[in-house]
Amino acid sequence: MLRAAFRLTALVFVPAGLYLYFLPPEVAHLLGVSPLWLARLAGGVLLAWGAFLVAAGQQPDGRSTFAFAAGNLLVVAALVPPALRLGASLPGTVRNLMLAVSLLLGLLAVIGILQAPDRRGTA
Repeated sequence: MLRAAFRLTALVFVPAGLYLYFLPPEVAHLLGVSPLWLARLAGGVLLAWGAFLVAAGQQPDGRSTFAFAAGNLLVVAALVPPALRLGASLPGTVRNLMLAVSLLLGLLAVIGILQAPDRRGTA
């Protein structure tokens, strides 16, 4: 179950990172992203985080599970307040997408916390 949680979270971050990294200038202008290097940097960070999740999901340990849960909860903490505060000014689909991604990542973080490997060794 823990490996599945890692892989599902990577399925959120890897495509988002690739999209931001290869963001066309026309779309960046439409979205209001002024320095294009900032979108590329954010895409690289998200892609690296997704790659870490894929690698750490092969054999999760306590540290990678903590990083997984902490990262997911930080993203939830970054997405929920704007979605709730700017509810009237955001299009309904964007707001619902932000809340759905937050819910998914929050649930996966809880699964990661509950399924974390035991620290005590059996040897």
